[in-house]
Amino acid sequence: MTTTLVLGGVRSGKSRYAEQLMRDHDGVTYVAPGYPAEGSDAEWAARVEQHQARRPQSWKTLETLDLAGAIREATTPLLIDCLGLWLTRFIDGIDGWQNPRECSIAVAWAVRDLQDAWRTAPTDVVAVTNEVGLGVVPATPAGGLFRDELGRLNATLSAISDNVALVVAGRVLDLSNAPVVGE
Repeated sequence: MTTTLVLGGVRSGKSRYAEQLMRDHDGVTYVAPGYPAEGSDAEWAARVEQHQARRPQSWKTLETLDLAGAIREATTPLLIDCLGLWLTRFIDGIDGWQNPRECSIAVAWAVRDLQDAWRTAPTDVVAVTNEVGLGVVPATPAGGLFRDELGRLNATLSAISDNVALVVAGRVLDLSNAPVVGE
């Protein structure tokens, strides 16, 4: 099975590109790990509606934070959108923003579990994630924690993915054969 990581900035086209990669698959499961409670954010709700309108009717949606479990149990191709949202909800769930050291330990365990599932995916998996290493230095400790943890997560999955693409300004750069740099 093929694993693909699609990275990009906000509004870069990364989700659209990931959806295009899955268009020829039957019965795709769209894994949504980061949706807030309904009615909590009107702008977010509008974005969700846009994403849903673009997807074929045959795709089903699975809302879960258990990405590793979703991958292990998959019987149809998966499109996970997005790892940054998953990480945010994970850190929220462990109340990790105030204790970066303990948070990083918990995130490392969760990423290791995700990495193991990614390596043995029983079906094609495409995951969308934000590239946060190209922006300004975050002004808050929580912003720095998020940038660092997502950067490590992206590097971990990139190193073991069959395909890696970076979407910038609606253009796709194939990074699949680029050398992997160790930390």
